[in-house]
Amino acid sequence: MSIVLVTGGTGLVGRALQAIVNQEKPENEEWHFVGSKDADLTKLDETQLLFAKHKPTHVIHLAAMVGGLFHNMNNNLDFLRKNLQINDNVLQTAYEYKCAKVVSCLSTCIFPDKITYPIDETMIHNGPPHSSNYGYSYAKRLIDIQNHAYYDKHGCMFTSVIPCNIFGPHDNYKPDSSHVIPGMIFRMHKLLYHNADTADKEKIFNVYGSGKPLRQFIYSLDLAKLMIWVLRNYHSIEPIILSVDEEQEVTIYELAEAIAKAFAFKGQLVCDTIMADGQYKKTASNRKLRSFLPDFQFTNFEDAIKMSVQWYIDHYDEARK
Repeated sequence: MSIVLVTGGTGLVGRALQAIVNQEKPENEEWHFVGSKDADLTKLDETQLLFAKHKPTHVIHLAAMVGGLFHNMNNNLDFLRKNLQINDNVLQTAYEYKCAKVVSCLSTCIFPDKITYPIDETMIHNGPPHSSNYGYSYAKRLIDIQNHAYYDKHGCMFTSVIPCNIFGPHDNYKPDSSHVIPGMIFRMHKLLYHNADTADKEKIFNVYGSGKPLRQFIYSLDLAKLMIWVLRNYHSIEPIILSVDEEQEVTIYELAEAIAKAFAFKGQLVCDTIMADGQYKKTASNRKLRSFLPDFQFTNFEDAIKMSVQWYIDHYDEARK
């Protein structure tokens, strides 16, 4: 019997993993999803108590201090220190408890700012990350370094996945710390549902920045399926990119159009060019993933956006906002 501990298990990806595990009902696995209320993973003693309680054989490590572009830009030191503490405590405790495998979650935003595209797994350490999120990026990059070091010294099977931008039900919609999709969903819902005096056609929705930057987005339930596959079937300490195909990349403006369509928004989309764009593109290659899973079907982007918007509307009172 494998006992799987999921740190950060109450967030976007953790909830998606719960949904897939509940569908599968695996007989030989016992899953435990824990969040910040269960332990402060920046503290070693609380991390050790968490492992002592659940006695995991496997760990999916999602817990992190995370946020969108503007939250990162203003808090690089906090992102660096807290994520370094969390990652070191989780990996060292997993080693001490002789966990058979740890799968940590990185991000495509940690890659060098100046790089050739498409990005692949070999490029993580080829230069400094974008200045807007260097604290988060360096802390996440060091997970890959630690994975190699634990393998070299102790033979540990600690590995990492690198997803592109994730979205879906149970996202973080708080305007001061959300990523682009939940941020847009929050603002468009507020515009439509809290400005009843203005006719829909007269309403203006601001798209932050030029609308031109390109992004790949992965639906959280698709990512959950892939992470479970990594846990069970990927036997390497080298990171693997979990991303939609390159041709599924969309501009921020196209994203805004998809969200507007899901809300049946009839007003105008206007680009607010005073706001920062961040990196122009982060195009990632999923060639390595496709070599293992050539037939994996990603959820259609517009369908996934529609389901994410509907979830927010249906669960507005309980959503993190």
